[in-house]
Amino acid sequence: MTTSLTRSHTALATDPGRQAFLLLRTGFTVAPILFGLDKFTNLLTDWPGYLAPWIDDLVPGTAQQAMYAVGVVEVLAGLVVAVAPRFGGWLVAAWLGGIIVNLLTLPGLYDVALRDFGLLVAAVALARLAARYAPGRTAGDPT
Repeated sequence: MTTSLTRSHTALATDPGRQAFLLLRTGFTVAPILFGLDKFTNLLTDWPGYLAPWIDDLVPGTAQQAMYAVGVVEVLAGLVVAVAPRFGGWLVAAWLGGIIVNLLTLPGLYDVALRDFGLLVAAVALARLAARYAPGRTAGDPT
């Protein structure tokens, strides 16, 4: 007799699409939360230095205060990916689009913008894979 848990484990072990979904879901849950929390400590880098002056002029407060808001959004985005990856993937992709626009207006950060474009593509892939593999969905469900 095959249990639901056994079928799920077998599917994970044999389905590359499910494996890719779980890798992307884990990455896009953990990374935004960690990077968001780091906006409060600046341990990894001086985050206010990545804020384009024209955006800093648009938002109230200091660049560091803007990074606090960014950190909150990133933590929330990671949590949304964890609980609703089909929506969370698109949310992270849109957020990365905004980051890319910001970076393209700063000299010398085009390589970082290109890296973030790759992450944006991966976030879209997560959203598409979630249409098939997210909890509550079965392989036969229409997408």
